[in-house]
Amino acid sequence: MNERNATLKKIFILVLLAITIILAGTLGTYAYFMLNLGREERQKLTLTSGTLALVFEDNSDGVNATLSLGESVTKEFKIRNIGSQDVKTSMLFNDMINTYIEESLSYKLEYKTSEEGAWIPLETASANVPNALIPSDRNLAKDLEIPARAVYYYKLTITFNNLDDIDQKGDLDAIFASKFKLGEATYDPGFIPKTVMAILNGHPVKGINEGNPNFAMPATTDEGMFALEDDYGTSYYYRGAVENNYVKFGDFYWRIVRINGDGSLRIIYDGTQGYANGANDTGRLAYTEQPFNANHDDTKYVGWMFGGAQGETSSSKSQAQTNETNSDLKTIIDSWYKENIVDKNLDAHIADEIFCNDRTVPGKEITGWNIDTGLGYGSNYIGYGATARTNVFNTDESKVQPRFTCPQKNDAFTVSDEEKGNGDLIYPVGLITADEVLAAGSGKYLTANESYYLYKGPFYWTMTPGYTNTKSAGEFMVHSLGIVNNFVYDENCAVAPVINLKPDYVQIMIGDGTINNPYREADIK
Repeated sequence: MNERNATLKKIFILVLLAITIILAGTLGTYAYFMLNLGREERQKLTLTSGTLALVFEDNSDGVNATLSLGESVTKEFKIRNIGSQDVKTSMLFNDMINTYIEESLSYKLEYKTSEEGAWIPLETASANVPNALIPSDRNLAKDLEIPARAVYYYKLTITFNNLDDIDQKGDLDAIFASKFKLGEATYDPGFIPKTVMAILNGHPVKGINEGNPNFAMPATTDEGMFALEDDYGTSYYYRGAVENNYVKFGDFYWRIVRINGDGSLRIIYDGTQGYANGANDTGRLAYTEQPFNANHDDTKYVGWMFGGAQGETSSSKSQAQTNETNSDLKTIIDSWYKENIVDKNLDAHIADEIFCNDRTVPGKEITGWNIDTGLGYGSNYIGYGATARTNVFNTDESKVQPRFTCPQKNDAFTVSDEEKGNGDLIYPVGLITADEVLAAGSGKYLTANESYYLYKGPFYWTMTPGYTNTKSAGEFMVHSLGIVNNFVYDENCAVAPVINLKPDYVQIMIGDGTINNPYREADIK
């Protein structure tokens, strides 16, 4: 080792602290290289069409390293997109001082999309560390794209370069100190998320239609895809006799209902083989002859869960809608999920999404039912929110308008998401809603349609309350006659579970969504 390298071997000390900014001075023949990455530094922007929120998080409280010429030190951290929109942002050196010779310090930034994944270099983020004589912000990496609800992992490598042709004596008293921050986060309101593009890739979709269709009329042909807002962003749903929304997951075939606003995929059970539209077959249902709830003489039994024990009478809306006791059907669905998803180690691919059991009671002015009491308990005449949206009692077809947002948080059933949902589920499984059936093309209440993809022959439950009379609670079901209200004790109704596939799983699927080439994992034939 020559005299120059021997002198510089110990001059480089790297310190990364997570709490305070430290600017080093000159200490004899040593120079201190200090970085500060704030632990859980949150940067949020509230936009007019949704909430965008990024969390910039350190992986430790600090790193202290002494480098020789030619050696490197690494620092890992992550960015969480907890918002509902795909985001583009930048990363900056923040309040940086760098008095080293221009080429002495270089950096490389790599990323991965899971903890177990391989590091991928960012080609635009490998360069010399910029000089800064006073505390300044400098670019580290531009155009970082973080999908909605994703976590991206980053590794920054800084190298103390041995410059053979350059005198580096000036580095003996040099200073490096920096924090990091994210730049402004942006998104395109018209941008179709990557998950959607993965689904649309290669299949003959007509494109995303603008505006809304006439929901009062049945969709008997392939009308393509439309968009509605849900609780996570913009949702893209299939409508009519579509033939390119088949999925094979686990040992079952499914049909895509919609791509949720966060990029996950909502799918409904459709049997152990692929069935063409219009097929009338019990094989398309997971269960037949299942009541929603055997007890039925209280309006609380429209609930996926309800207050009090089976057989007890409710005396207030809040009591009736307390999520305390499982409906009979929820118990059955939970057992199905454990046996067919959890016990087969498929649950890692399932997203925690809202299953809406809309128990709003808007009253007769909205529902159009002149004996509607607007009460949500006991054995009263009650029309729930979806009765107005499906044209049960009113005759104004302009009011036939489905919604994918859940009006009451208490009715937004989730497992662990307590920000948008109620967190009352054990497993992330439920049923289709009457609103999703309406959007898919059933037509208004009691409108026959045997052509669209949700028709299965035997009638099956939704998880949307319909209306109740003094004798029994009622729930909507999917029927050859369209959307129909049915008393919850009916044992002749079937069941088609609904789950949601995670965005990262969706993006690795192959296929074109047709019955003979369904979307699926690459190793599934």
